[in-house]
Amino acid sequence: MTSTQWPEPFEQILRAFLPQLGQETPLKNDLRLAEHGLDSLATVSLLVEVEDAFGISIPDEFLVPDTFATPSGLWAVVEGLSQQP
Repeated sequence: MTSTQWPEPFEQILRAFLPQLGQETPLKNDLRLAEHGLDSLATVSLLVEVEDAFGISIPDEFLVPDTFATPSGLWAVVEGLSQQP
């Protein structure tokens, strides 16, 4: 699966929390984030960074493992919340 169209800041934030992902490795839609170093503590920090960067607040109903399983899962939530008035 290829990369989706998310903005560069999203990719930069996400990559900062994936220590096992090489800088030249493409960030694909279905990349399993936990397999590349995203643990539970890093997930909380990632949540805060993403909320701050995109001016959103991710509601509790989205704070589930599926949201943080892949880049596309997280981006779908961020994009959806960013488009709300």
